[in-house]
Parts: sequence; structure tokens; C-alpha cells
Amino acid sequence: MQLIHAIVLGVVEGLTEFVPVSSTGHLILAGSWLGLDADPARKAAVDAFDIVIQAGAVLACLVWYFPLLRARAAQLQATDEATRLRARNLLYSMVVAFVPVMIVGLAARKAIKAALFGPAPVAWALAVGGVVMIATDLAFRKRPRTKTLDDMGPVSGLKIGLIQCFSLIPGTSRSMSTMIGAMLSGFDTKAAADFSFLLAIPVLGAATGYELLKEWPVLARDIGPAAMAVGLATSFLFGWLSIAGFLKLIAKVGLLPFGLYRIGLAAVVWFSLLR
Repeated sequence: MQLIHAIVLGVVEGLTEFVPVSSTGHLILAGSWLGLDADPARKAAVDAFDIVIQAGAVLACLVWYFPLLRARAAQLQATDEATRLRARNLLYSMVVAFVPVMIVGLAARKAIKAALFGPAPVAWALAVGGVVMIATDLAFRKRPRTKTLDDMGPVSGLKIGLIQCFSLIPGTSRSMSTMIGAMLSGFDTKAAADFSFLLAIPVLGAATGYELLKEWPVLARDIGPAAMAVGLATSFLFGWLSIAGFLKLIAKVGLLPFGLYRIGLAAVVWFSLLR
């Protein structure tokens, strides 16, 4: 892979991983526009690369949320039972939310990559997800959602984890699924975004590690260590910027603009790649 391609894909991954517009969908579309999917063997390597460079975004998330994670880890040893309970509940909710997507992802990994890693399925998922986001935003705009991250528990985590399974469909968006799941459970926008980002650490970390283990020979041969390093570094930098910008933006505008963007992008894909 040329380094310029690795940079472009790293930028796309970083900018879209934590925004509810589907990073995987954007990477598949970017690969098509760059002509990286013309050869089936090469496309398999690019698909694996798209997943592996999520590690850069995971690291950005760890850096951003390190103060919160350190504080919650300390609270696990607090003398106050209520404080310990809040910290334990957040940990339990993340574990419970992680399990469904891990099970479904492992079972359906090959089928998803074979059938859904293409512009047409991504366009459909973008459009449907956009409609869902707009409907959710309008439905919940005036409905009070007062739960914060301190109210997160195993039951809420399980609900969010089950809805997160839809994000395995490229173009759906993991952050969209988890944020909508949290909003449906009564959490405010900031808490929904924070939990979505925290959940990205185990989910994307596991997906990246598994893909790297399974596809290393293909990655080493067709992508190369230099391109992977550049993609990871770029993904980290723009992932950090994306988290900082999105947390400020989502509190002001909600999900509606992102839903409209998804529908607009789906239309662009249909007219540019699928005509």
C-alpha cells in the first residue's frame, strides 16, 4: 500500500470512528474511490487494514479518558459504599455491553466481510441509519433524559450491548448504535457519548487484536509495516481531535445533522459508485 493511501485511510478512520456516521462504512467507500478494491486479493488486505488501524483510535480514546478511568479505578477501593458501587456498575456495564457484540462478531465475521463490505450495503445502512437517527433526535428532543454516567448499570449495559450488535453491519456505526441505545435507556446526550467512547476501548481493541492475529500474513505482504504504522499514527491523531470536537458539538446540535449527513452521503454513493 502506498503511504498516501495509508494516510487518507488513517484520517478517515480517526475522524469518523467516534462520530455516528460509520467509520467502517467510510473506509470502504474511501477504498473504492481510491481504487483499492479493484483486485480481490488486495481488497482483502485493505479490509483487514481498515480494522487494524482502529487501534490508533482506541489509543486516542484511552488518552482522552485516562483521567476518568484512573478516577473510577481509585473509586473501586473507596471507603464509601455508594462510591464503590458506582464504579463497579460502570465496569460491569461495560463488560455486559461488550459480550453480545463479541459473540455475534466472532460468529458472523466471515459472512459480514464477504457479503457486506461493499459500497451498496454501506449506502443502504447509511440511509437507514440516518432515518433512525433523525427519528430518534426528534422523538427525544423534548423528552427528559436525566441519567448520567453514574447511573449506568448492568441492565442498561446489556440493552446497549444488544443494540450495538447492529453496528457489525458496515455503514451502521458503532457510536450511533450505542448512543441510541443509551438514549433509549434515559441517559443524557453527554453520558451516551461518554459510554459509547469508553465501550470503544474493549470492543475495538478486541476486534483489532483478533484481525491482526488472523490476517497478519496478508497485512505484512500486501500492506507493509510502514503503511500500517502511518495509518495507526494518523488514526490516533485525528481520533483524538474527533473526540474533542464531537463532545462539544453533540451537546449543541444533537443527532439530527449527522442523520442528514448520512442520507446525503448515501445519495452521493449511489450516484458516484453504483450507477
